[in-house]
Amino acid sequence: MQSLREQTLRVAAVDEPEHSMDSSGNALFETQLSPIARLAGGANPGGRMGLLKTGSPAYLHRAVAEAMTVNETSFFRDAQPFELLRQVVLPRLIAQRRETRRLRLWSAASSTGQEAYSMAMLIAEHFPELAQWDVKIIGTDIAREAVEYARRGRYRRLEVNRGLPVRMLVKYLMRDGEEWEVCERIRAVCEFQHANLCEPLSQLPEFDLVLLRNVLLYFSPHDRRNLFSEVHRKMMPNGYLMLGNAEQAEDSTSLFEVEFGANCYFYRAVS
Repeated sequence: MQSLREQTLRVAAVDEPEHSMDSSGNALFETQLSPIARLAGGANPGGRMGLLKTGSPAYLHRAVAEAMTVNETSFFRDAQPFELLRQVVLPRLIAQRRETRRLRLWSAASSTGQEAYSMAMLIAEHFPELAQWDVKIIGTDIAREAVEYARRGRYRRLEVNRGLPVRMLVKYLMRDGEEWEVCERIRAVCEFQHANLCEPLSQLPEFDLVLLRNVLLYFSPHDRRNLFSEVHRKMMPNGYLMLGNAEQAEDSTSLFEVEFGANCYFYRAVS
């Protein structure tokens, strides 16, 4: 798999003369990376690329990768996947795991945590029997700042107004001044860790359900194949993989077979 330095160089390659980018992309690049480059001693685009290419410290590559990550998310983002989770996927997993009474769910590229907390609220709302099970939802993201934000479990008014029904807002979050804090019952189910999806994920357990949504578009075909291989290695028997509505696994791997399509894709791991 590609190292963090190799990923950063691929992202930063837009600063090379032979590459072009529209004005909005250049503006984003300048806004996000210029402060890092100045602190590291790079005064211009050529200097920034030089810093990245000449064996600069790992912390610089990490800072660049995190700065260029788009942390776009919301509660219950895209309604249909959560309906399929409620109506089909979770009931099947509950039936299959009834003997062990254990579920592990992974929100990969979890950003600031809304997806993981949404799953926890979905379970609390529709599957109260799981309160007696060993259930853990693990969210991971490459951006440490996003991980810390998710761990805080505190959201601004604009964030809770995006996708979160009022009934669930008042039931599972508590208002504190201008922010809303996720209640302890929901937070107790969720755990957030820093992880790079282009590196081995040895620190993570095996999962019954993996949500890998709206992230594959940032990966090259080579990286997608490696990521699918790593996810497959982390899947429990009869586990599910969920992708975004514009993403498919068939063009990158033979390790998963589609079970549901349409506006979102659920896959089962091929044994």
